[in-house]
Amino acid sequence: MILAPIAAAALVISIATGPAFDPNGSSTNLTARQKNAAVQPLVRSATECIARTILGDPRLQTHERVESLGDLIVASMPICVTPVRAMIDAYDQYFGNGTGEAFFMGPYLDALPTIVNKWIDSPSNRADAPAIGE
Repeated sequence: MILAPIAAAALVISIATGPAFDPNGSSTNLTARQKNAAVQPLVRSATECIARTILGDPRLQTHERVESLGDLIVASMPICVTPVRAMIDAYDQYFGNGTGEAFFMGPYLDALPTIVNKWIDSPSNRADAPAIGE
């Protein structure tokens, strides 16, 4: 289904970019709530990048969203590599090595199609989204 291509894209992204944060940072003194608050802006940034990229993709208008959304998510990954990598690295920094990939491959990708659909359906987001290449 859509997870296999996204998993492959995630693996390529993680190998190509490497960690951006020091995994031995001083985040061990933070509570779980503080850690979650610290990563939320990066999760939002990655999700918005993916949603905006999909919204600007002309294929969104020519295919059934249910059939093409997985392909559009995969196609958005190279464009959104920086915010996705920052999100993964932040999870590793705050929650420990490997947690970023686990979050990305698990809960994040599970929720992403639903979140992207809601984001795309919002009239304010549709009005603000540029077409790819603009």
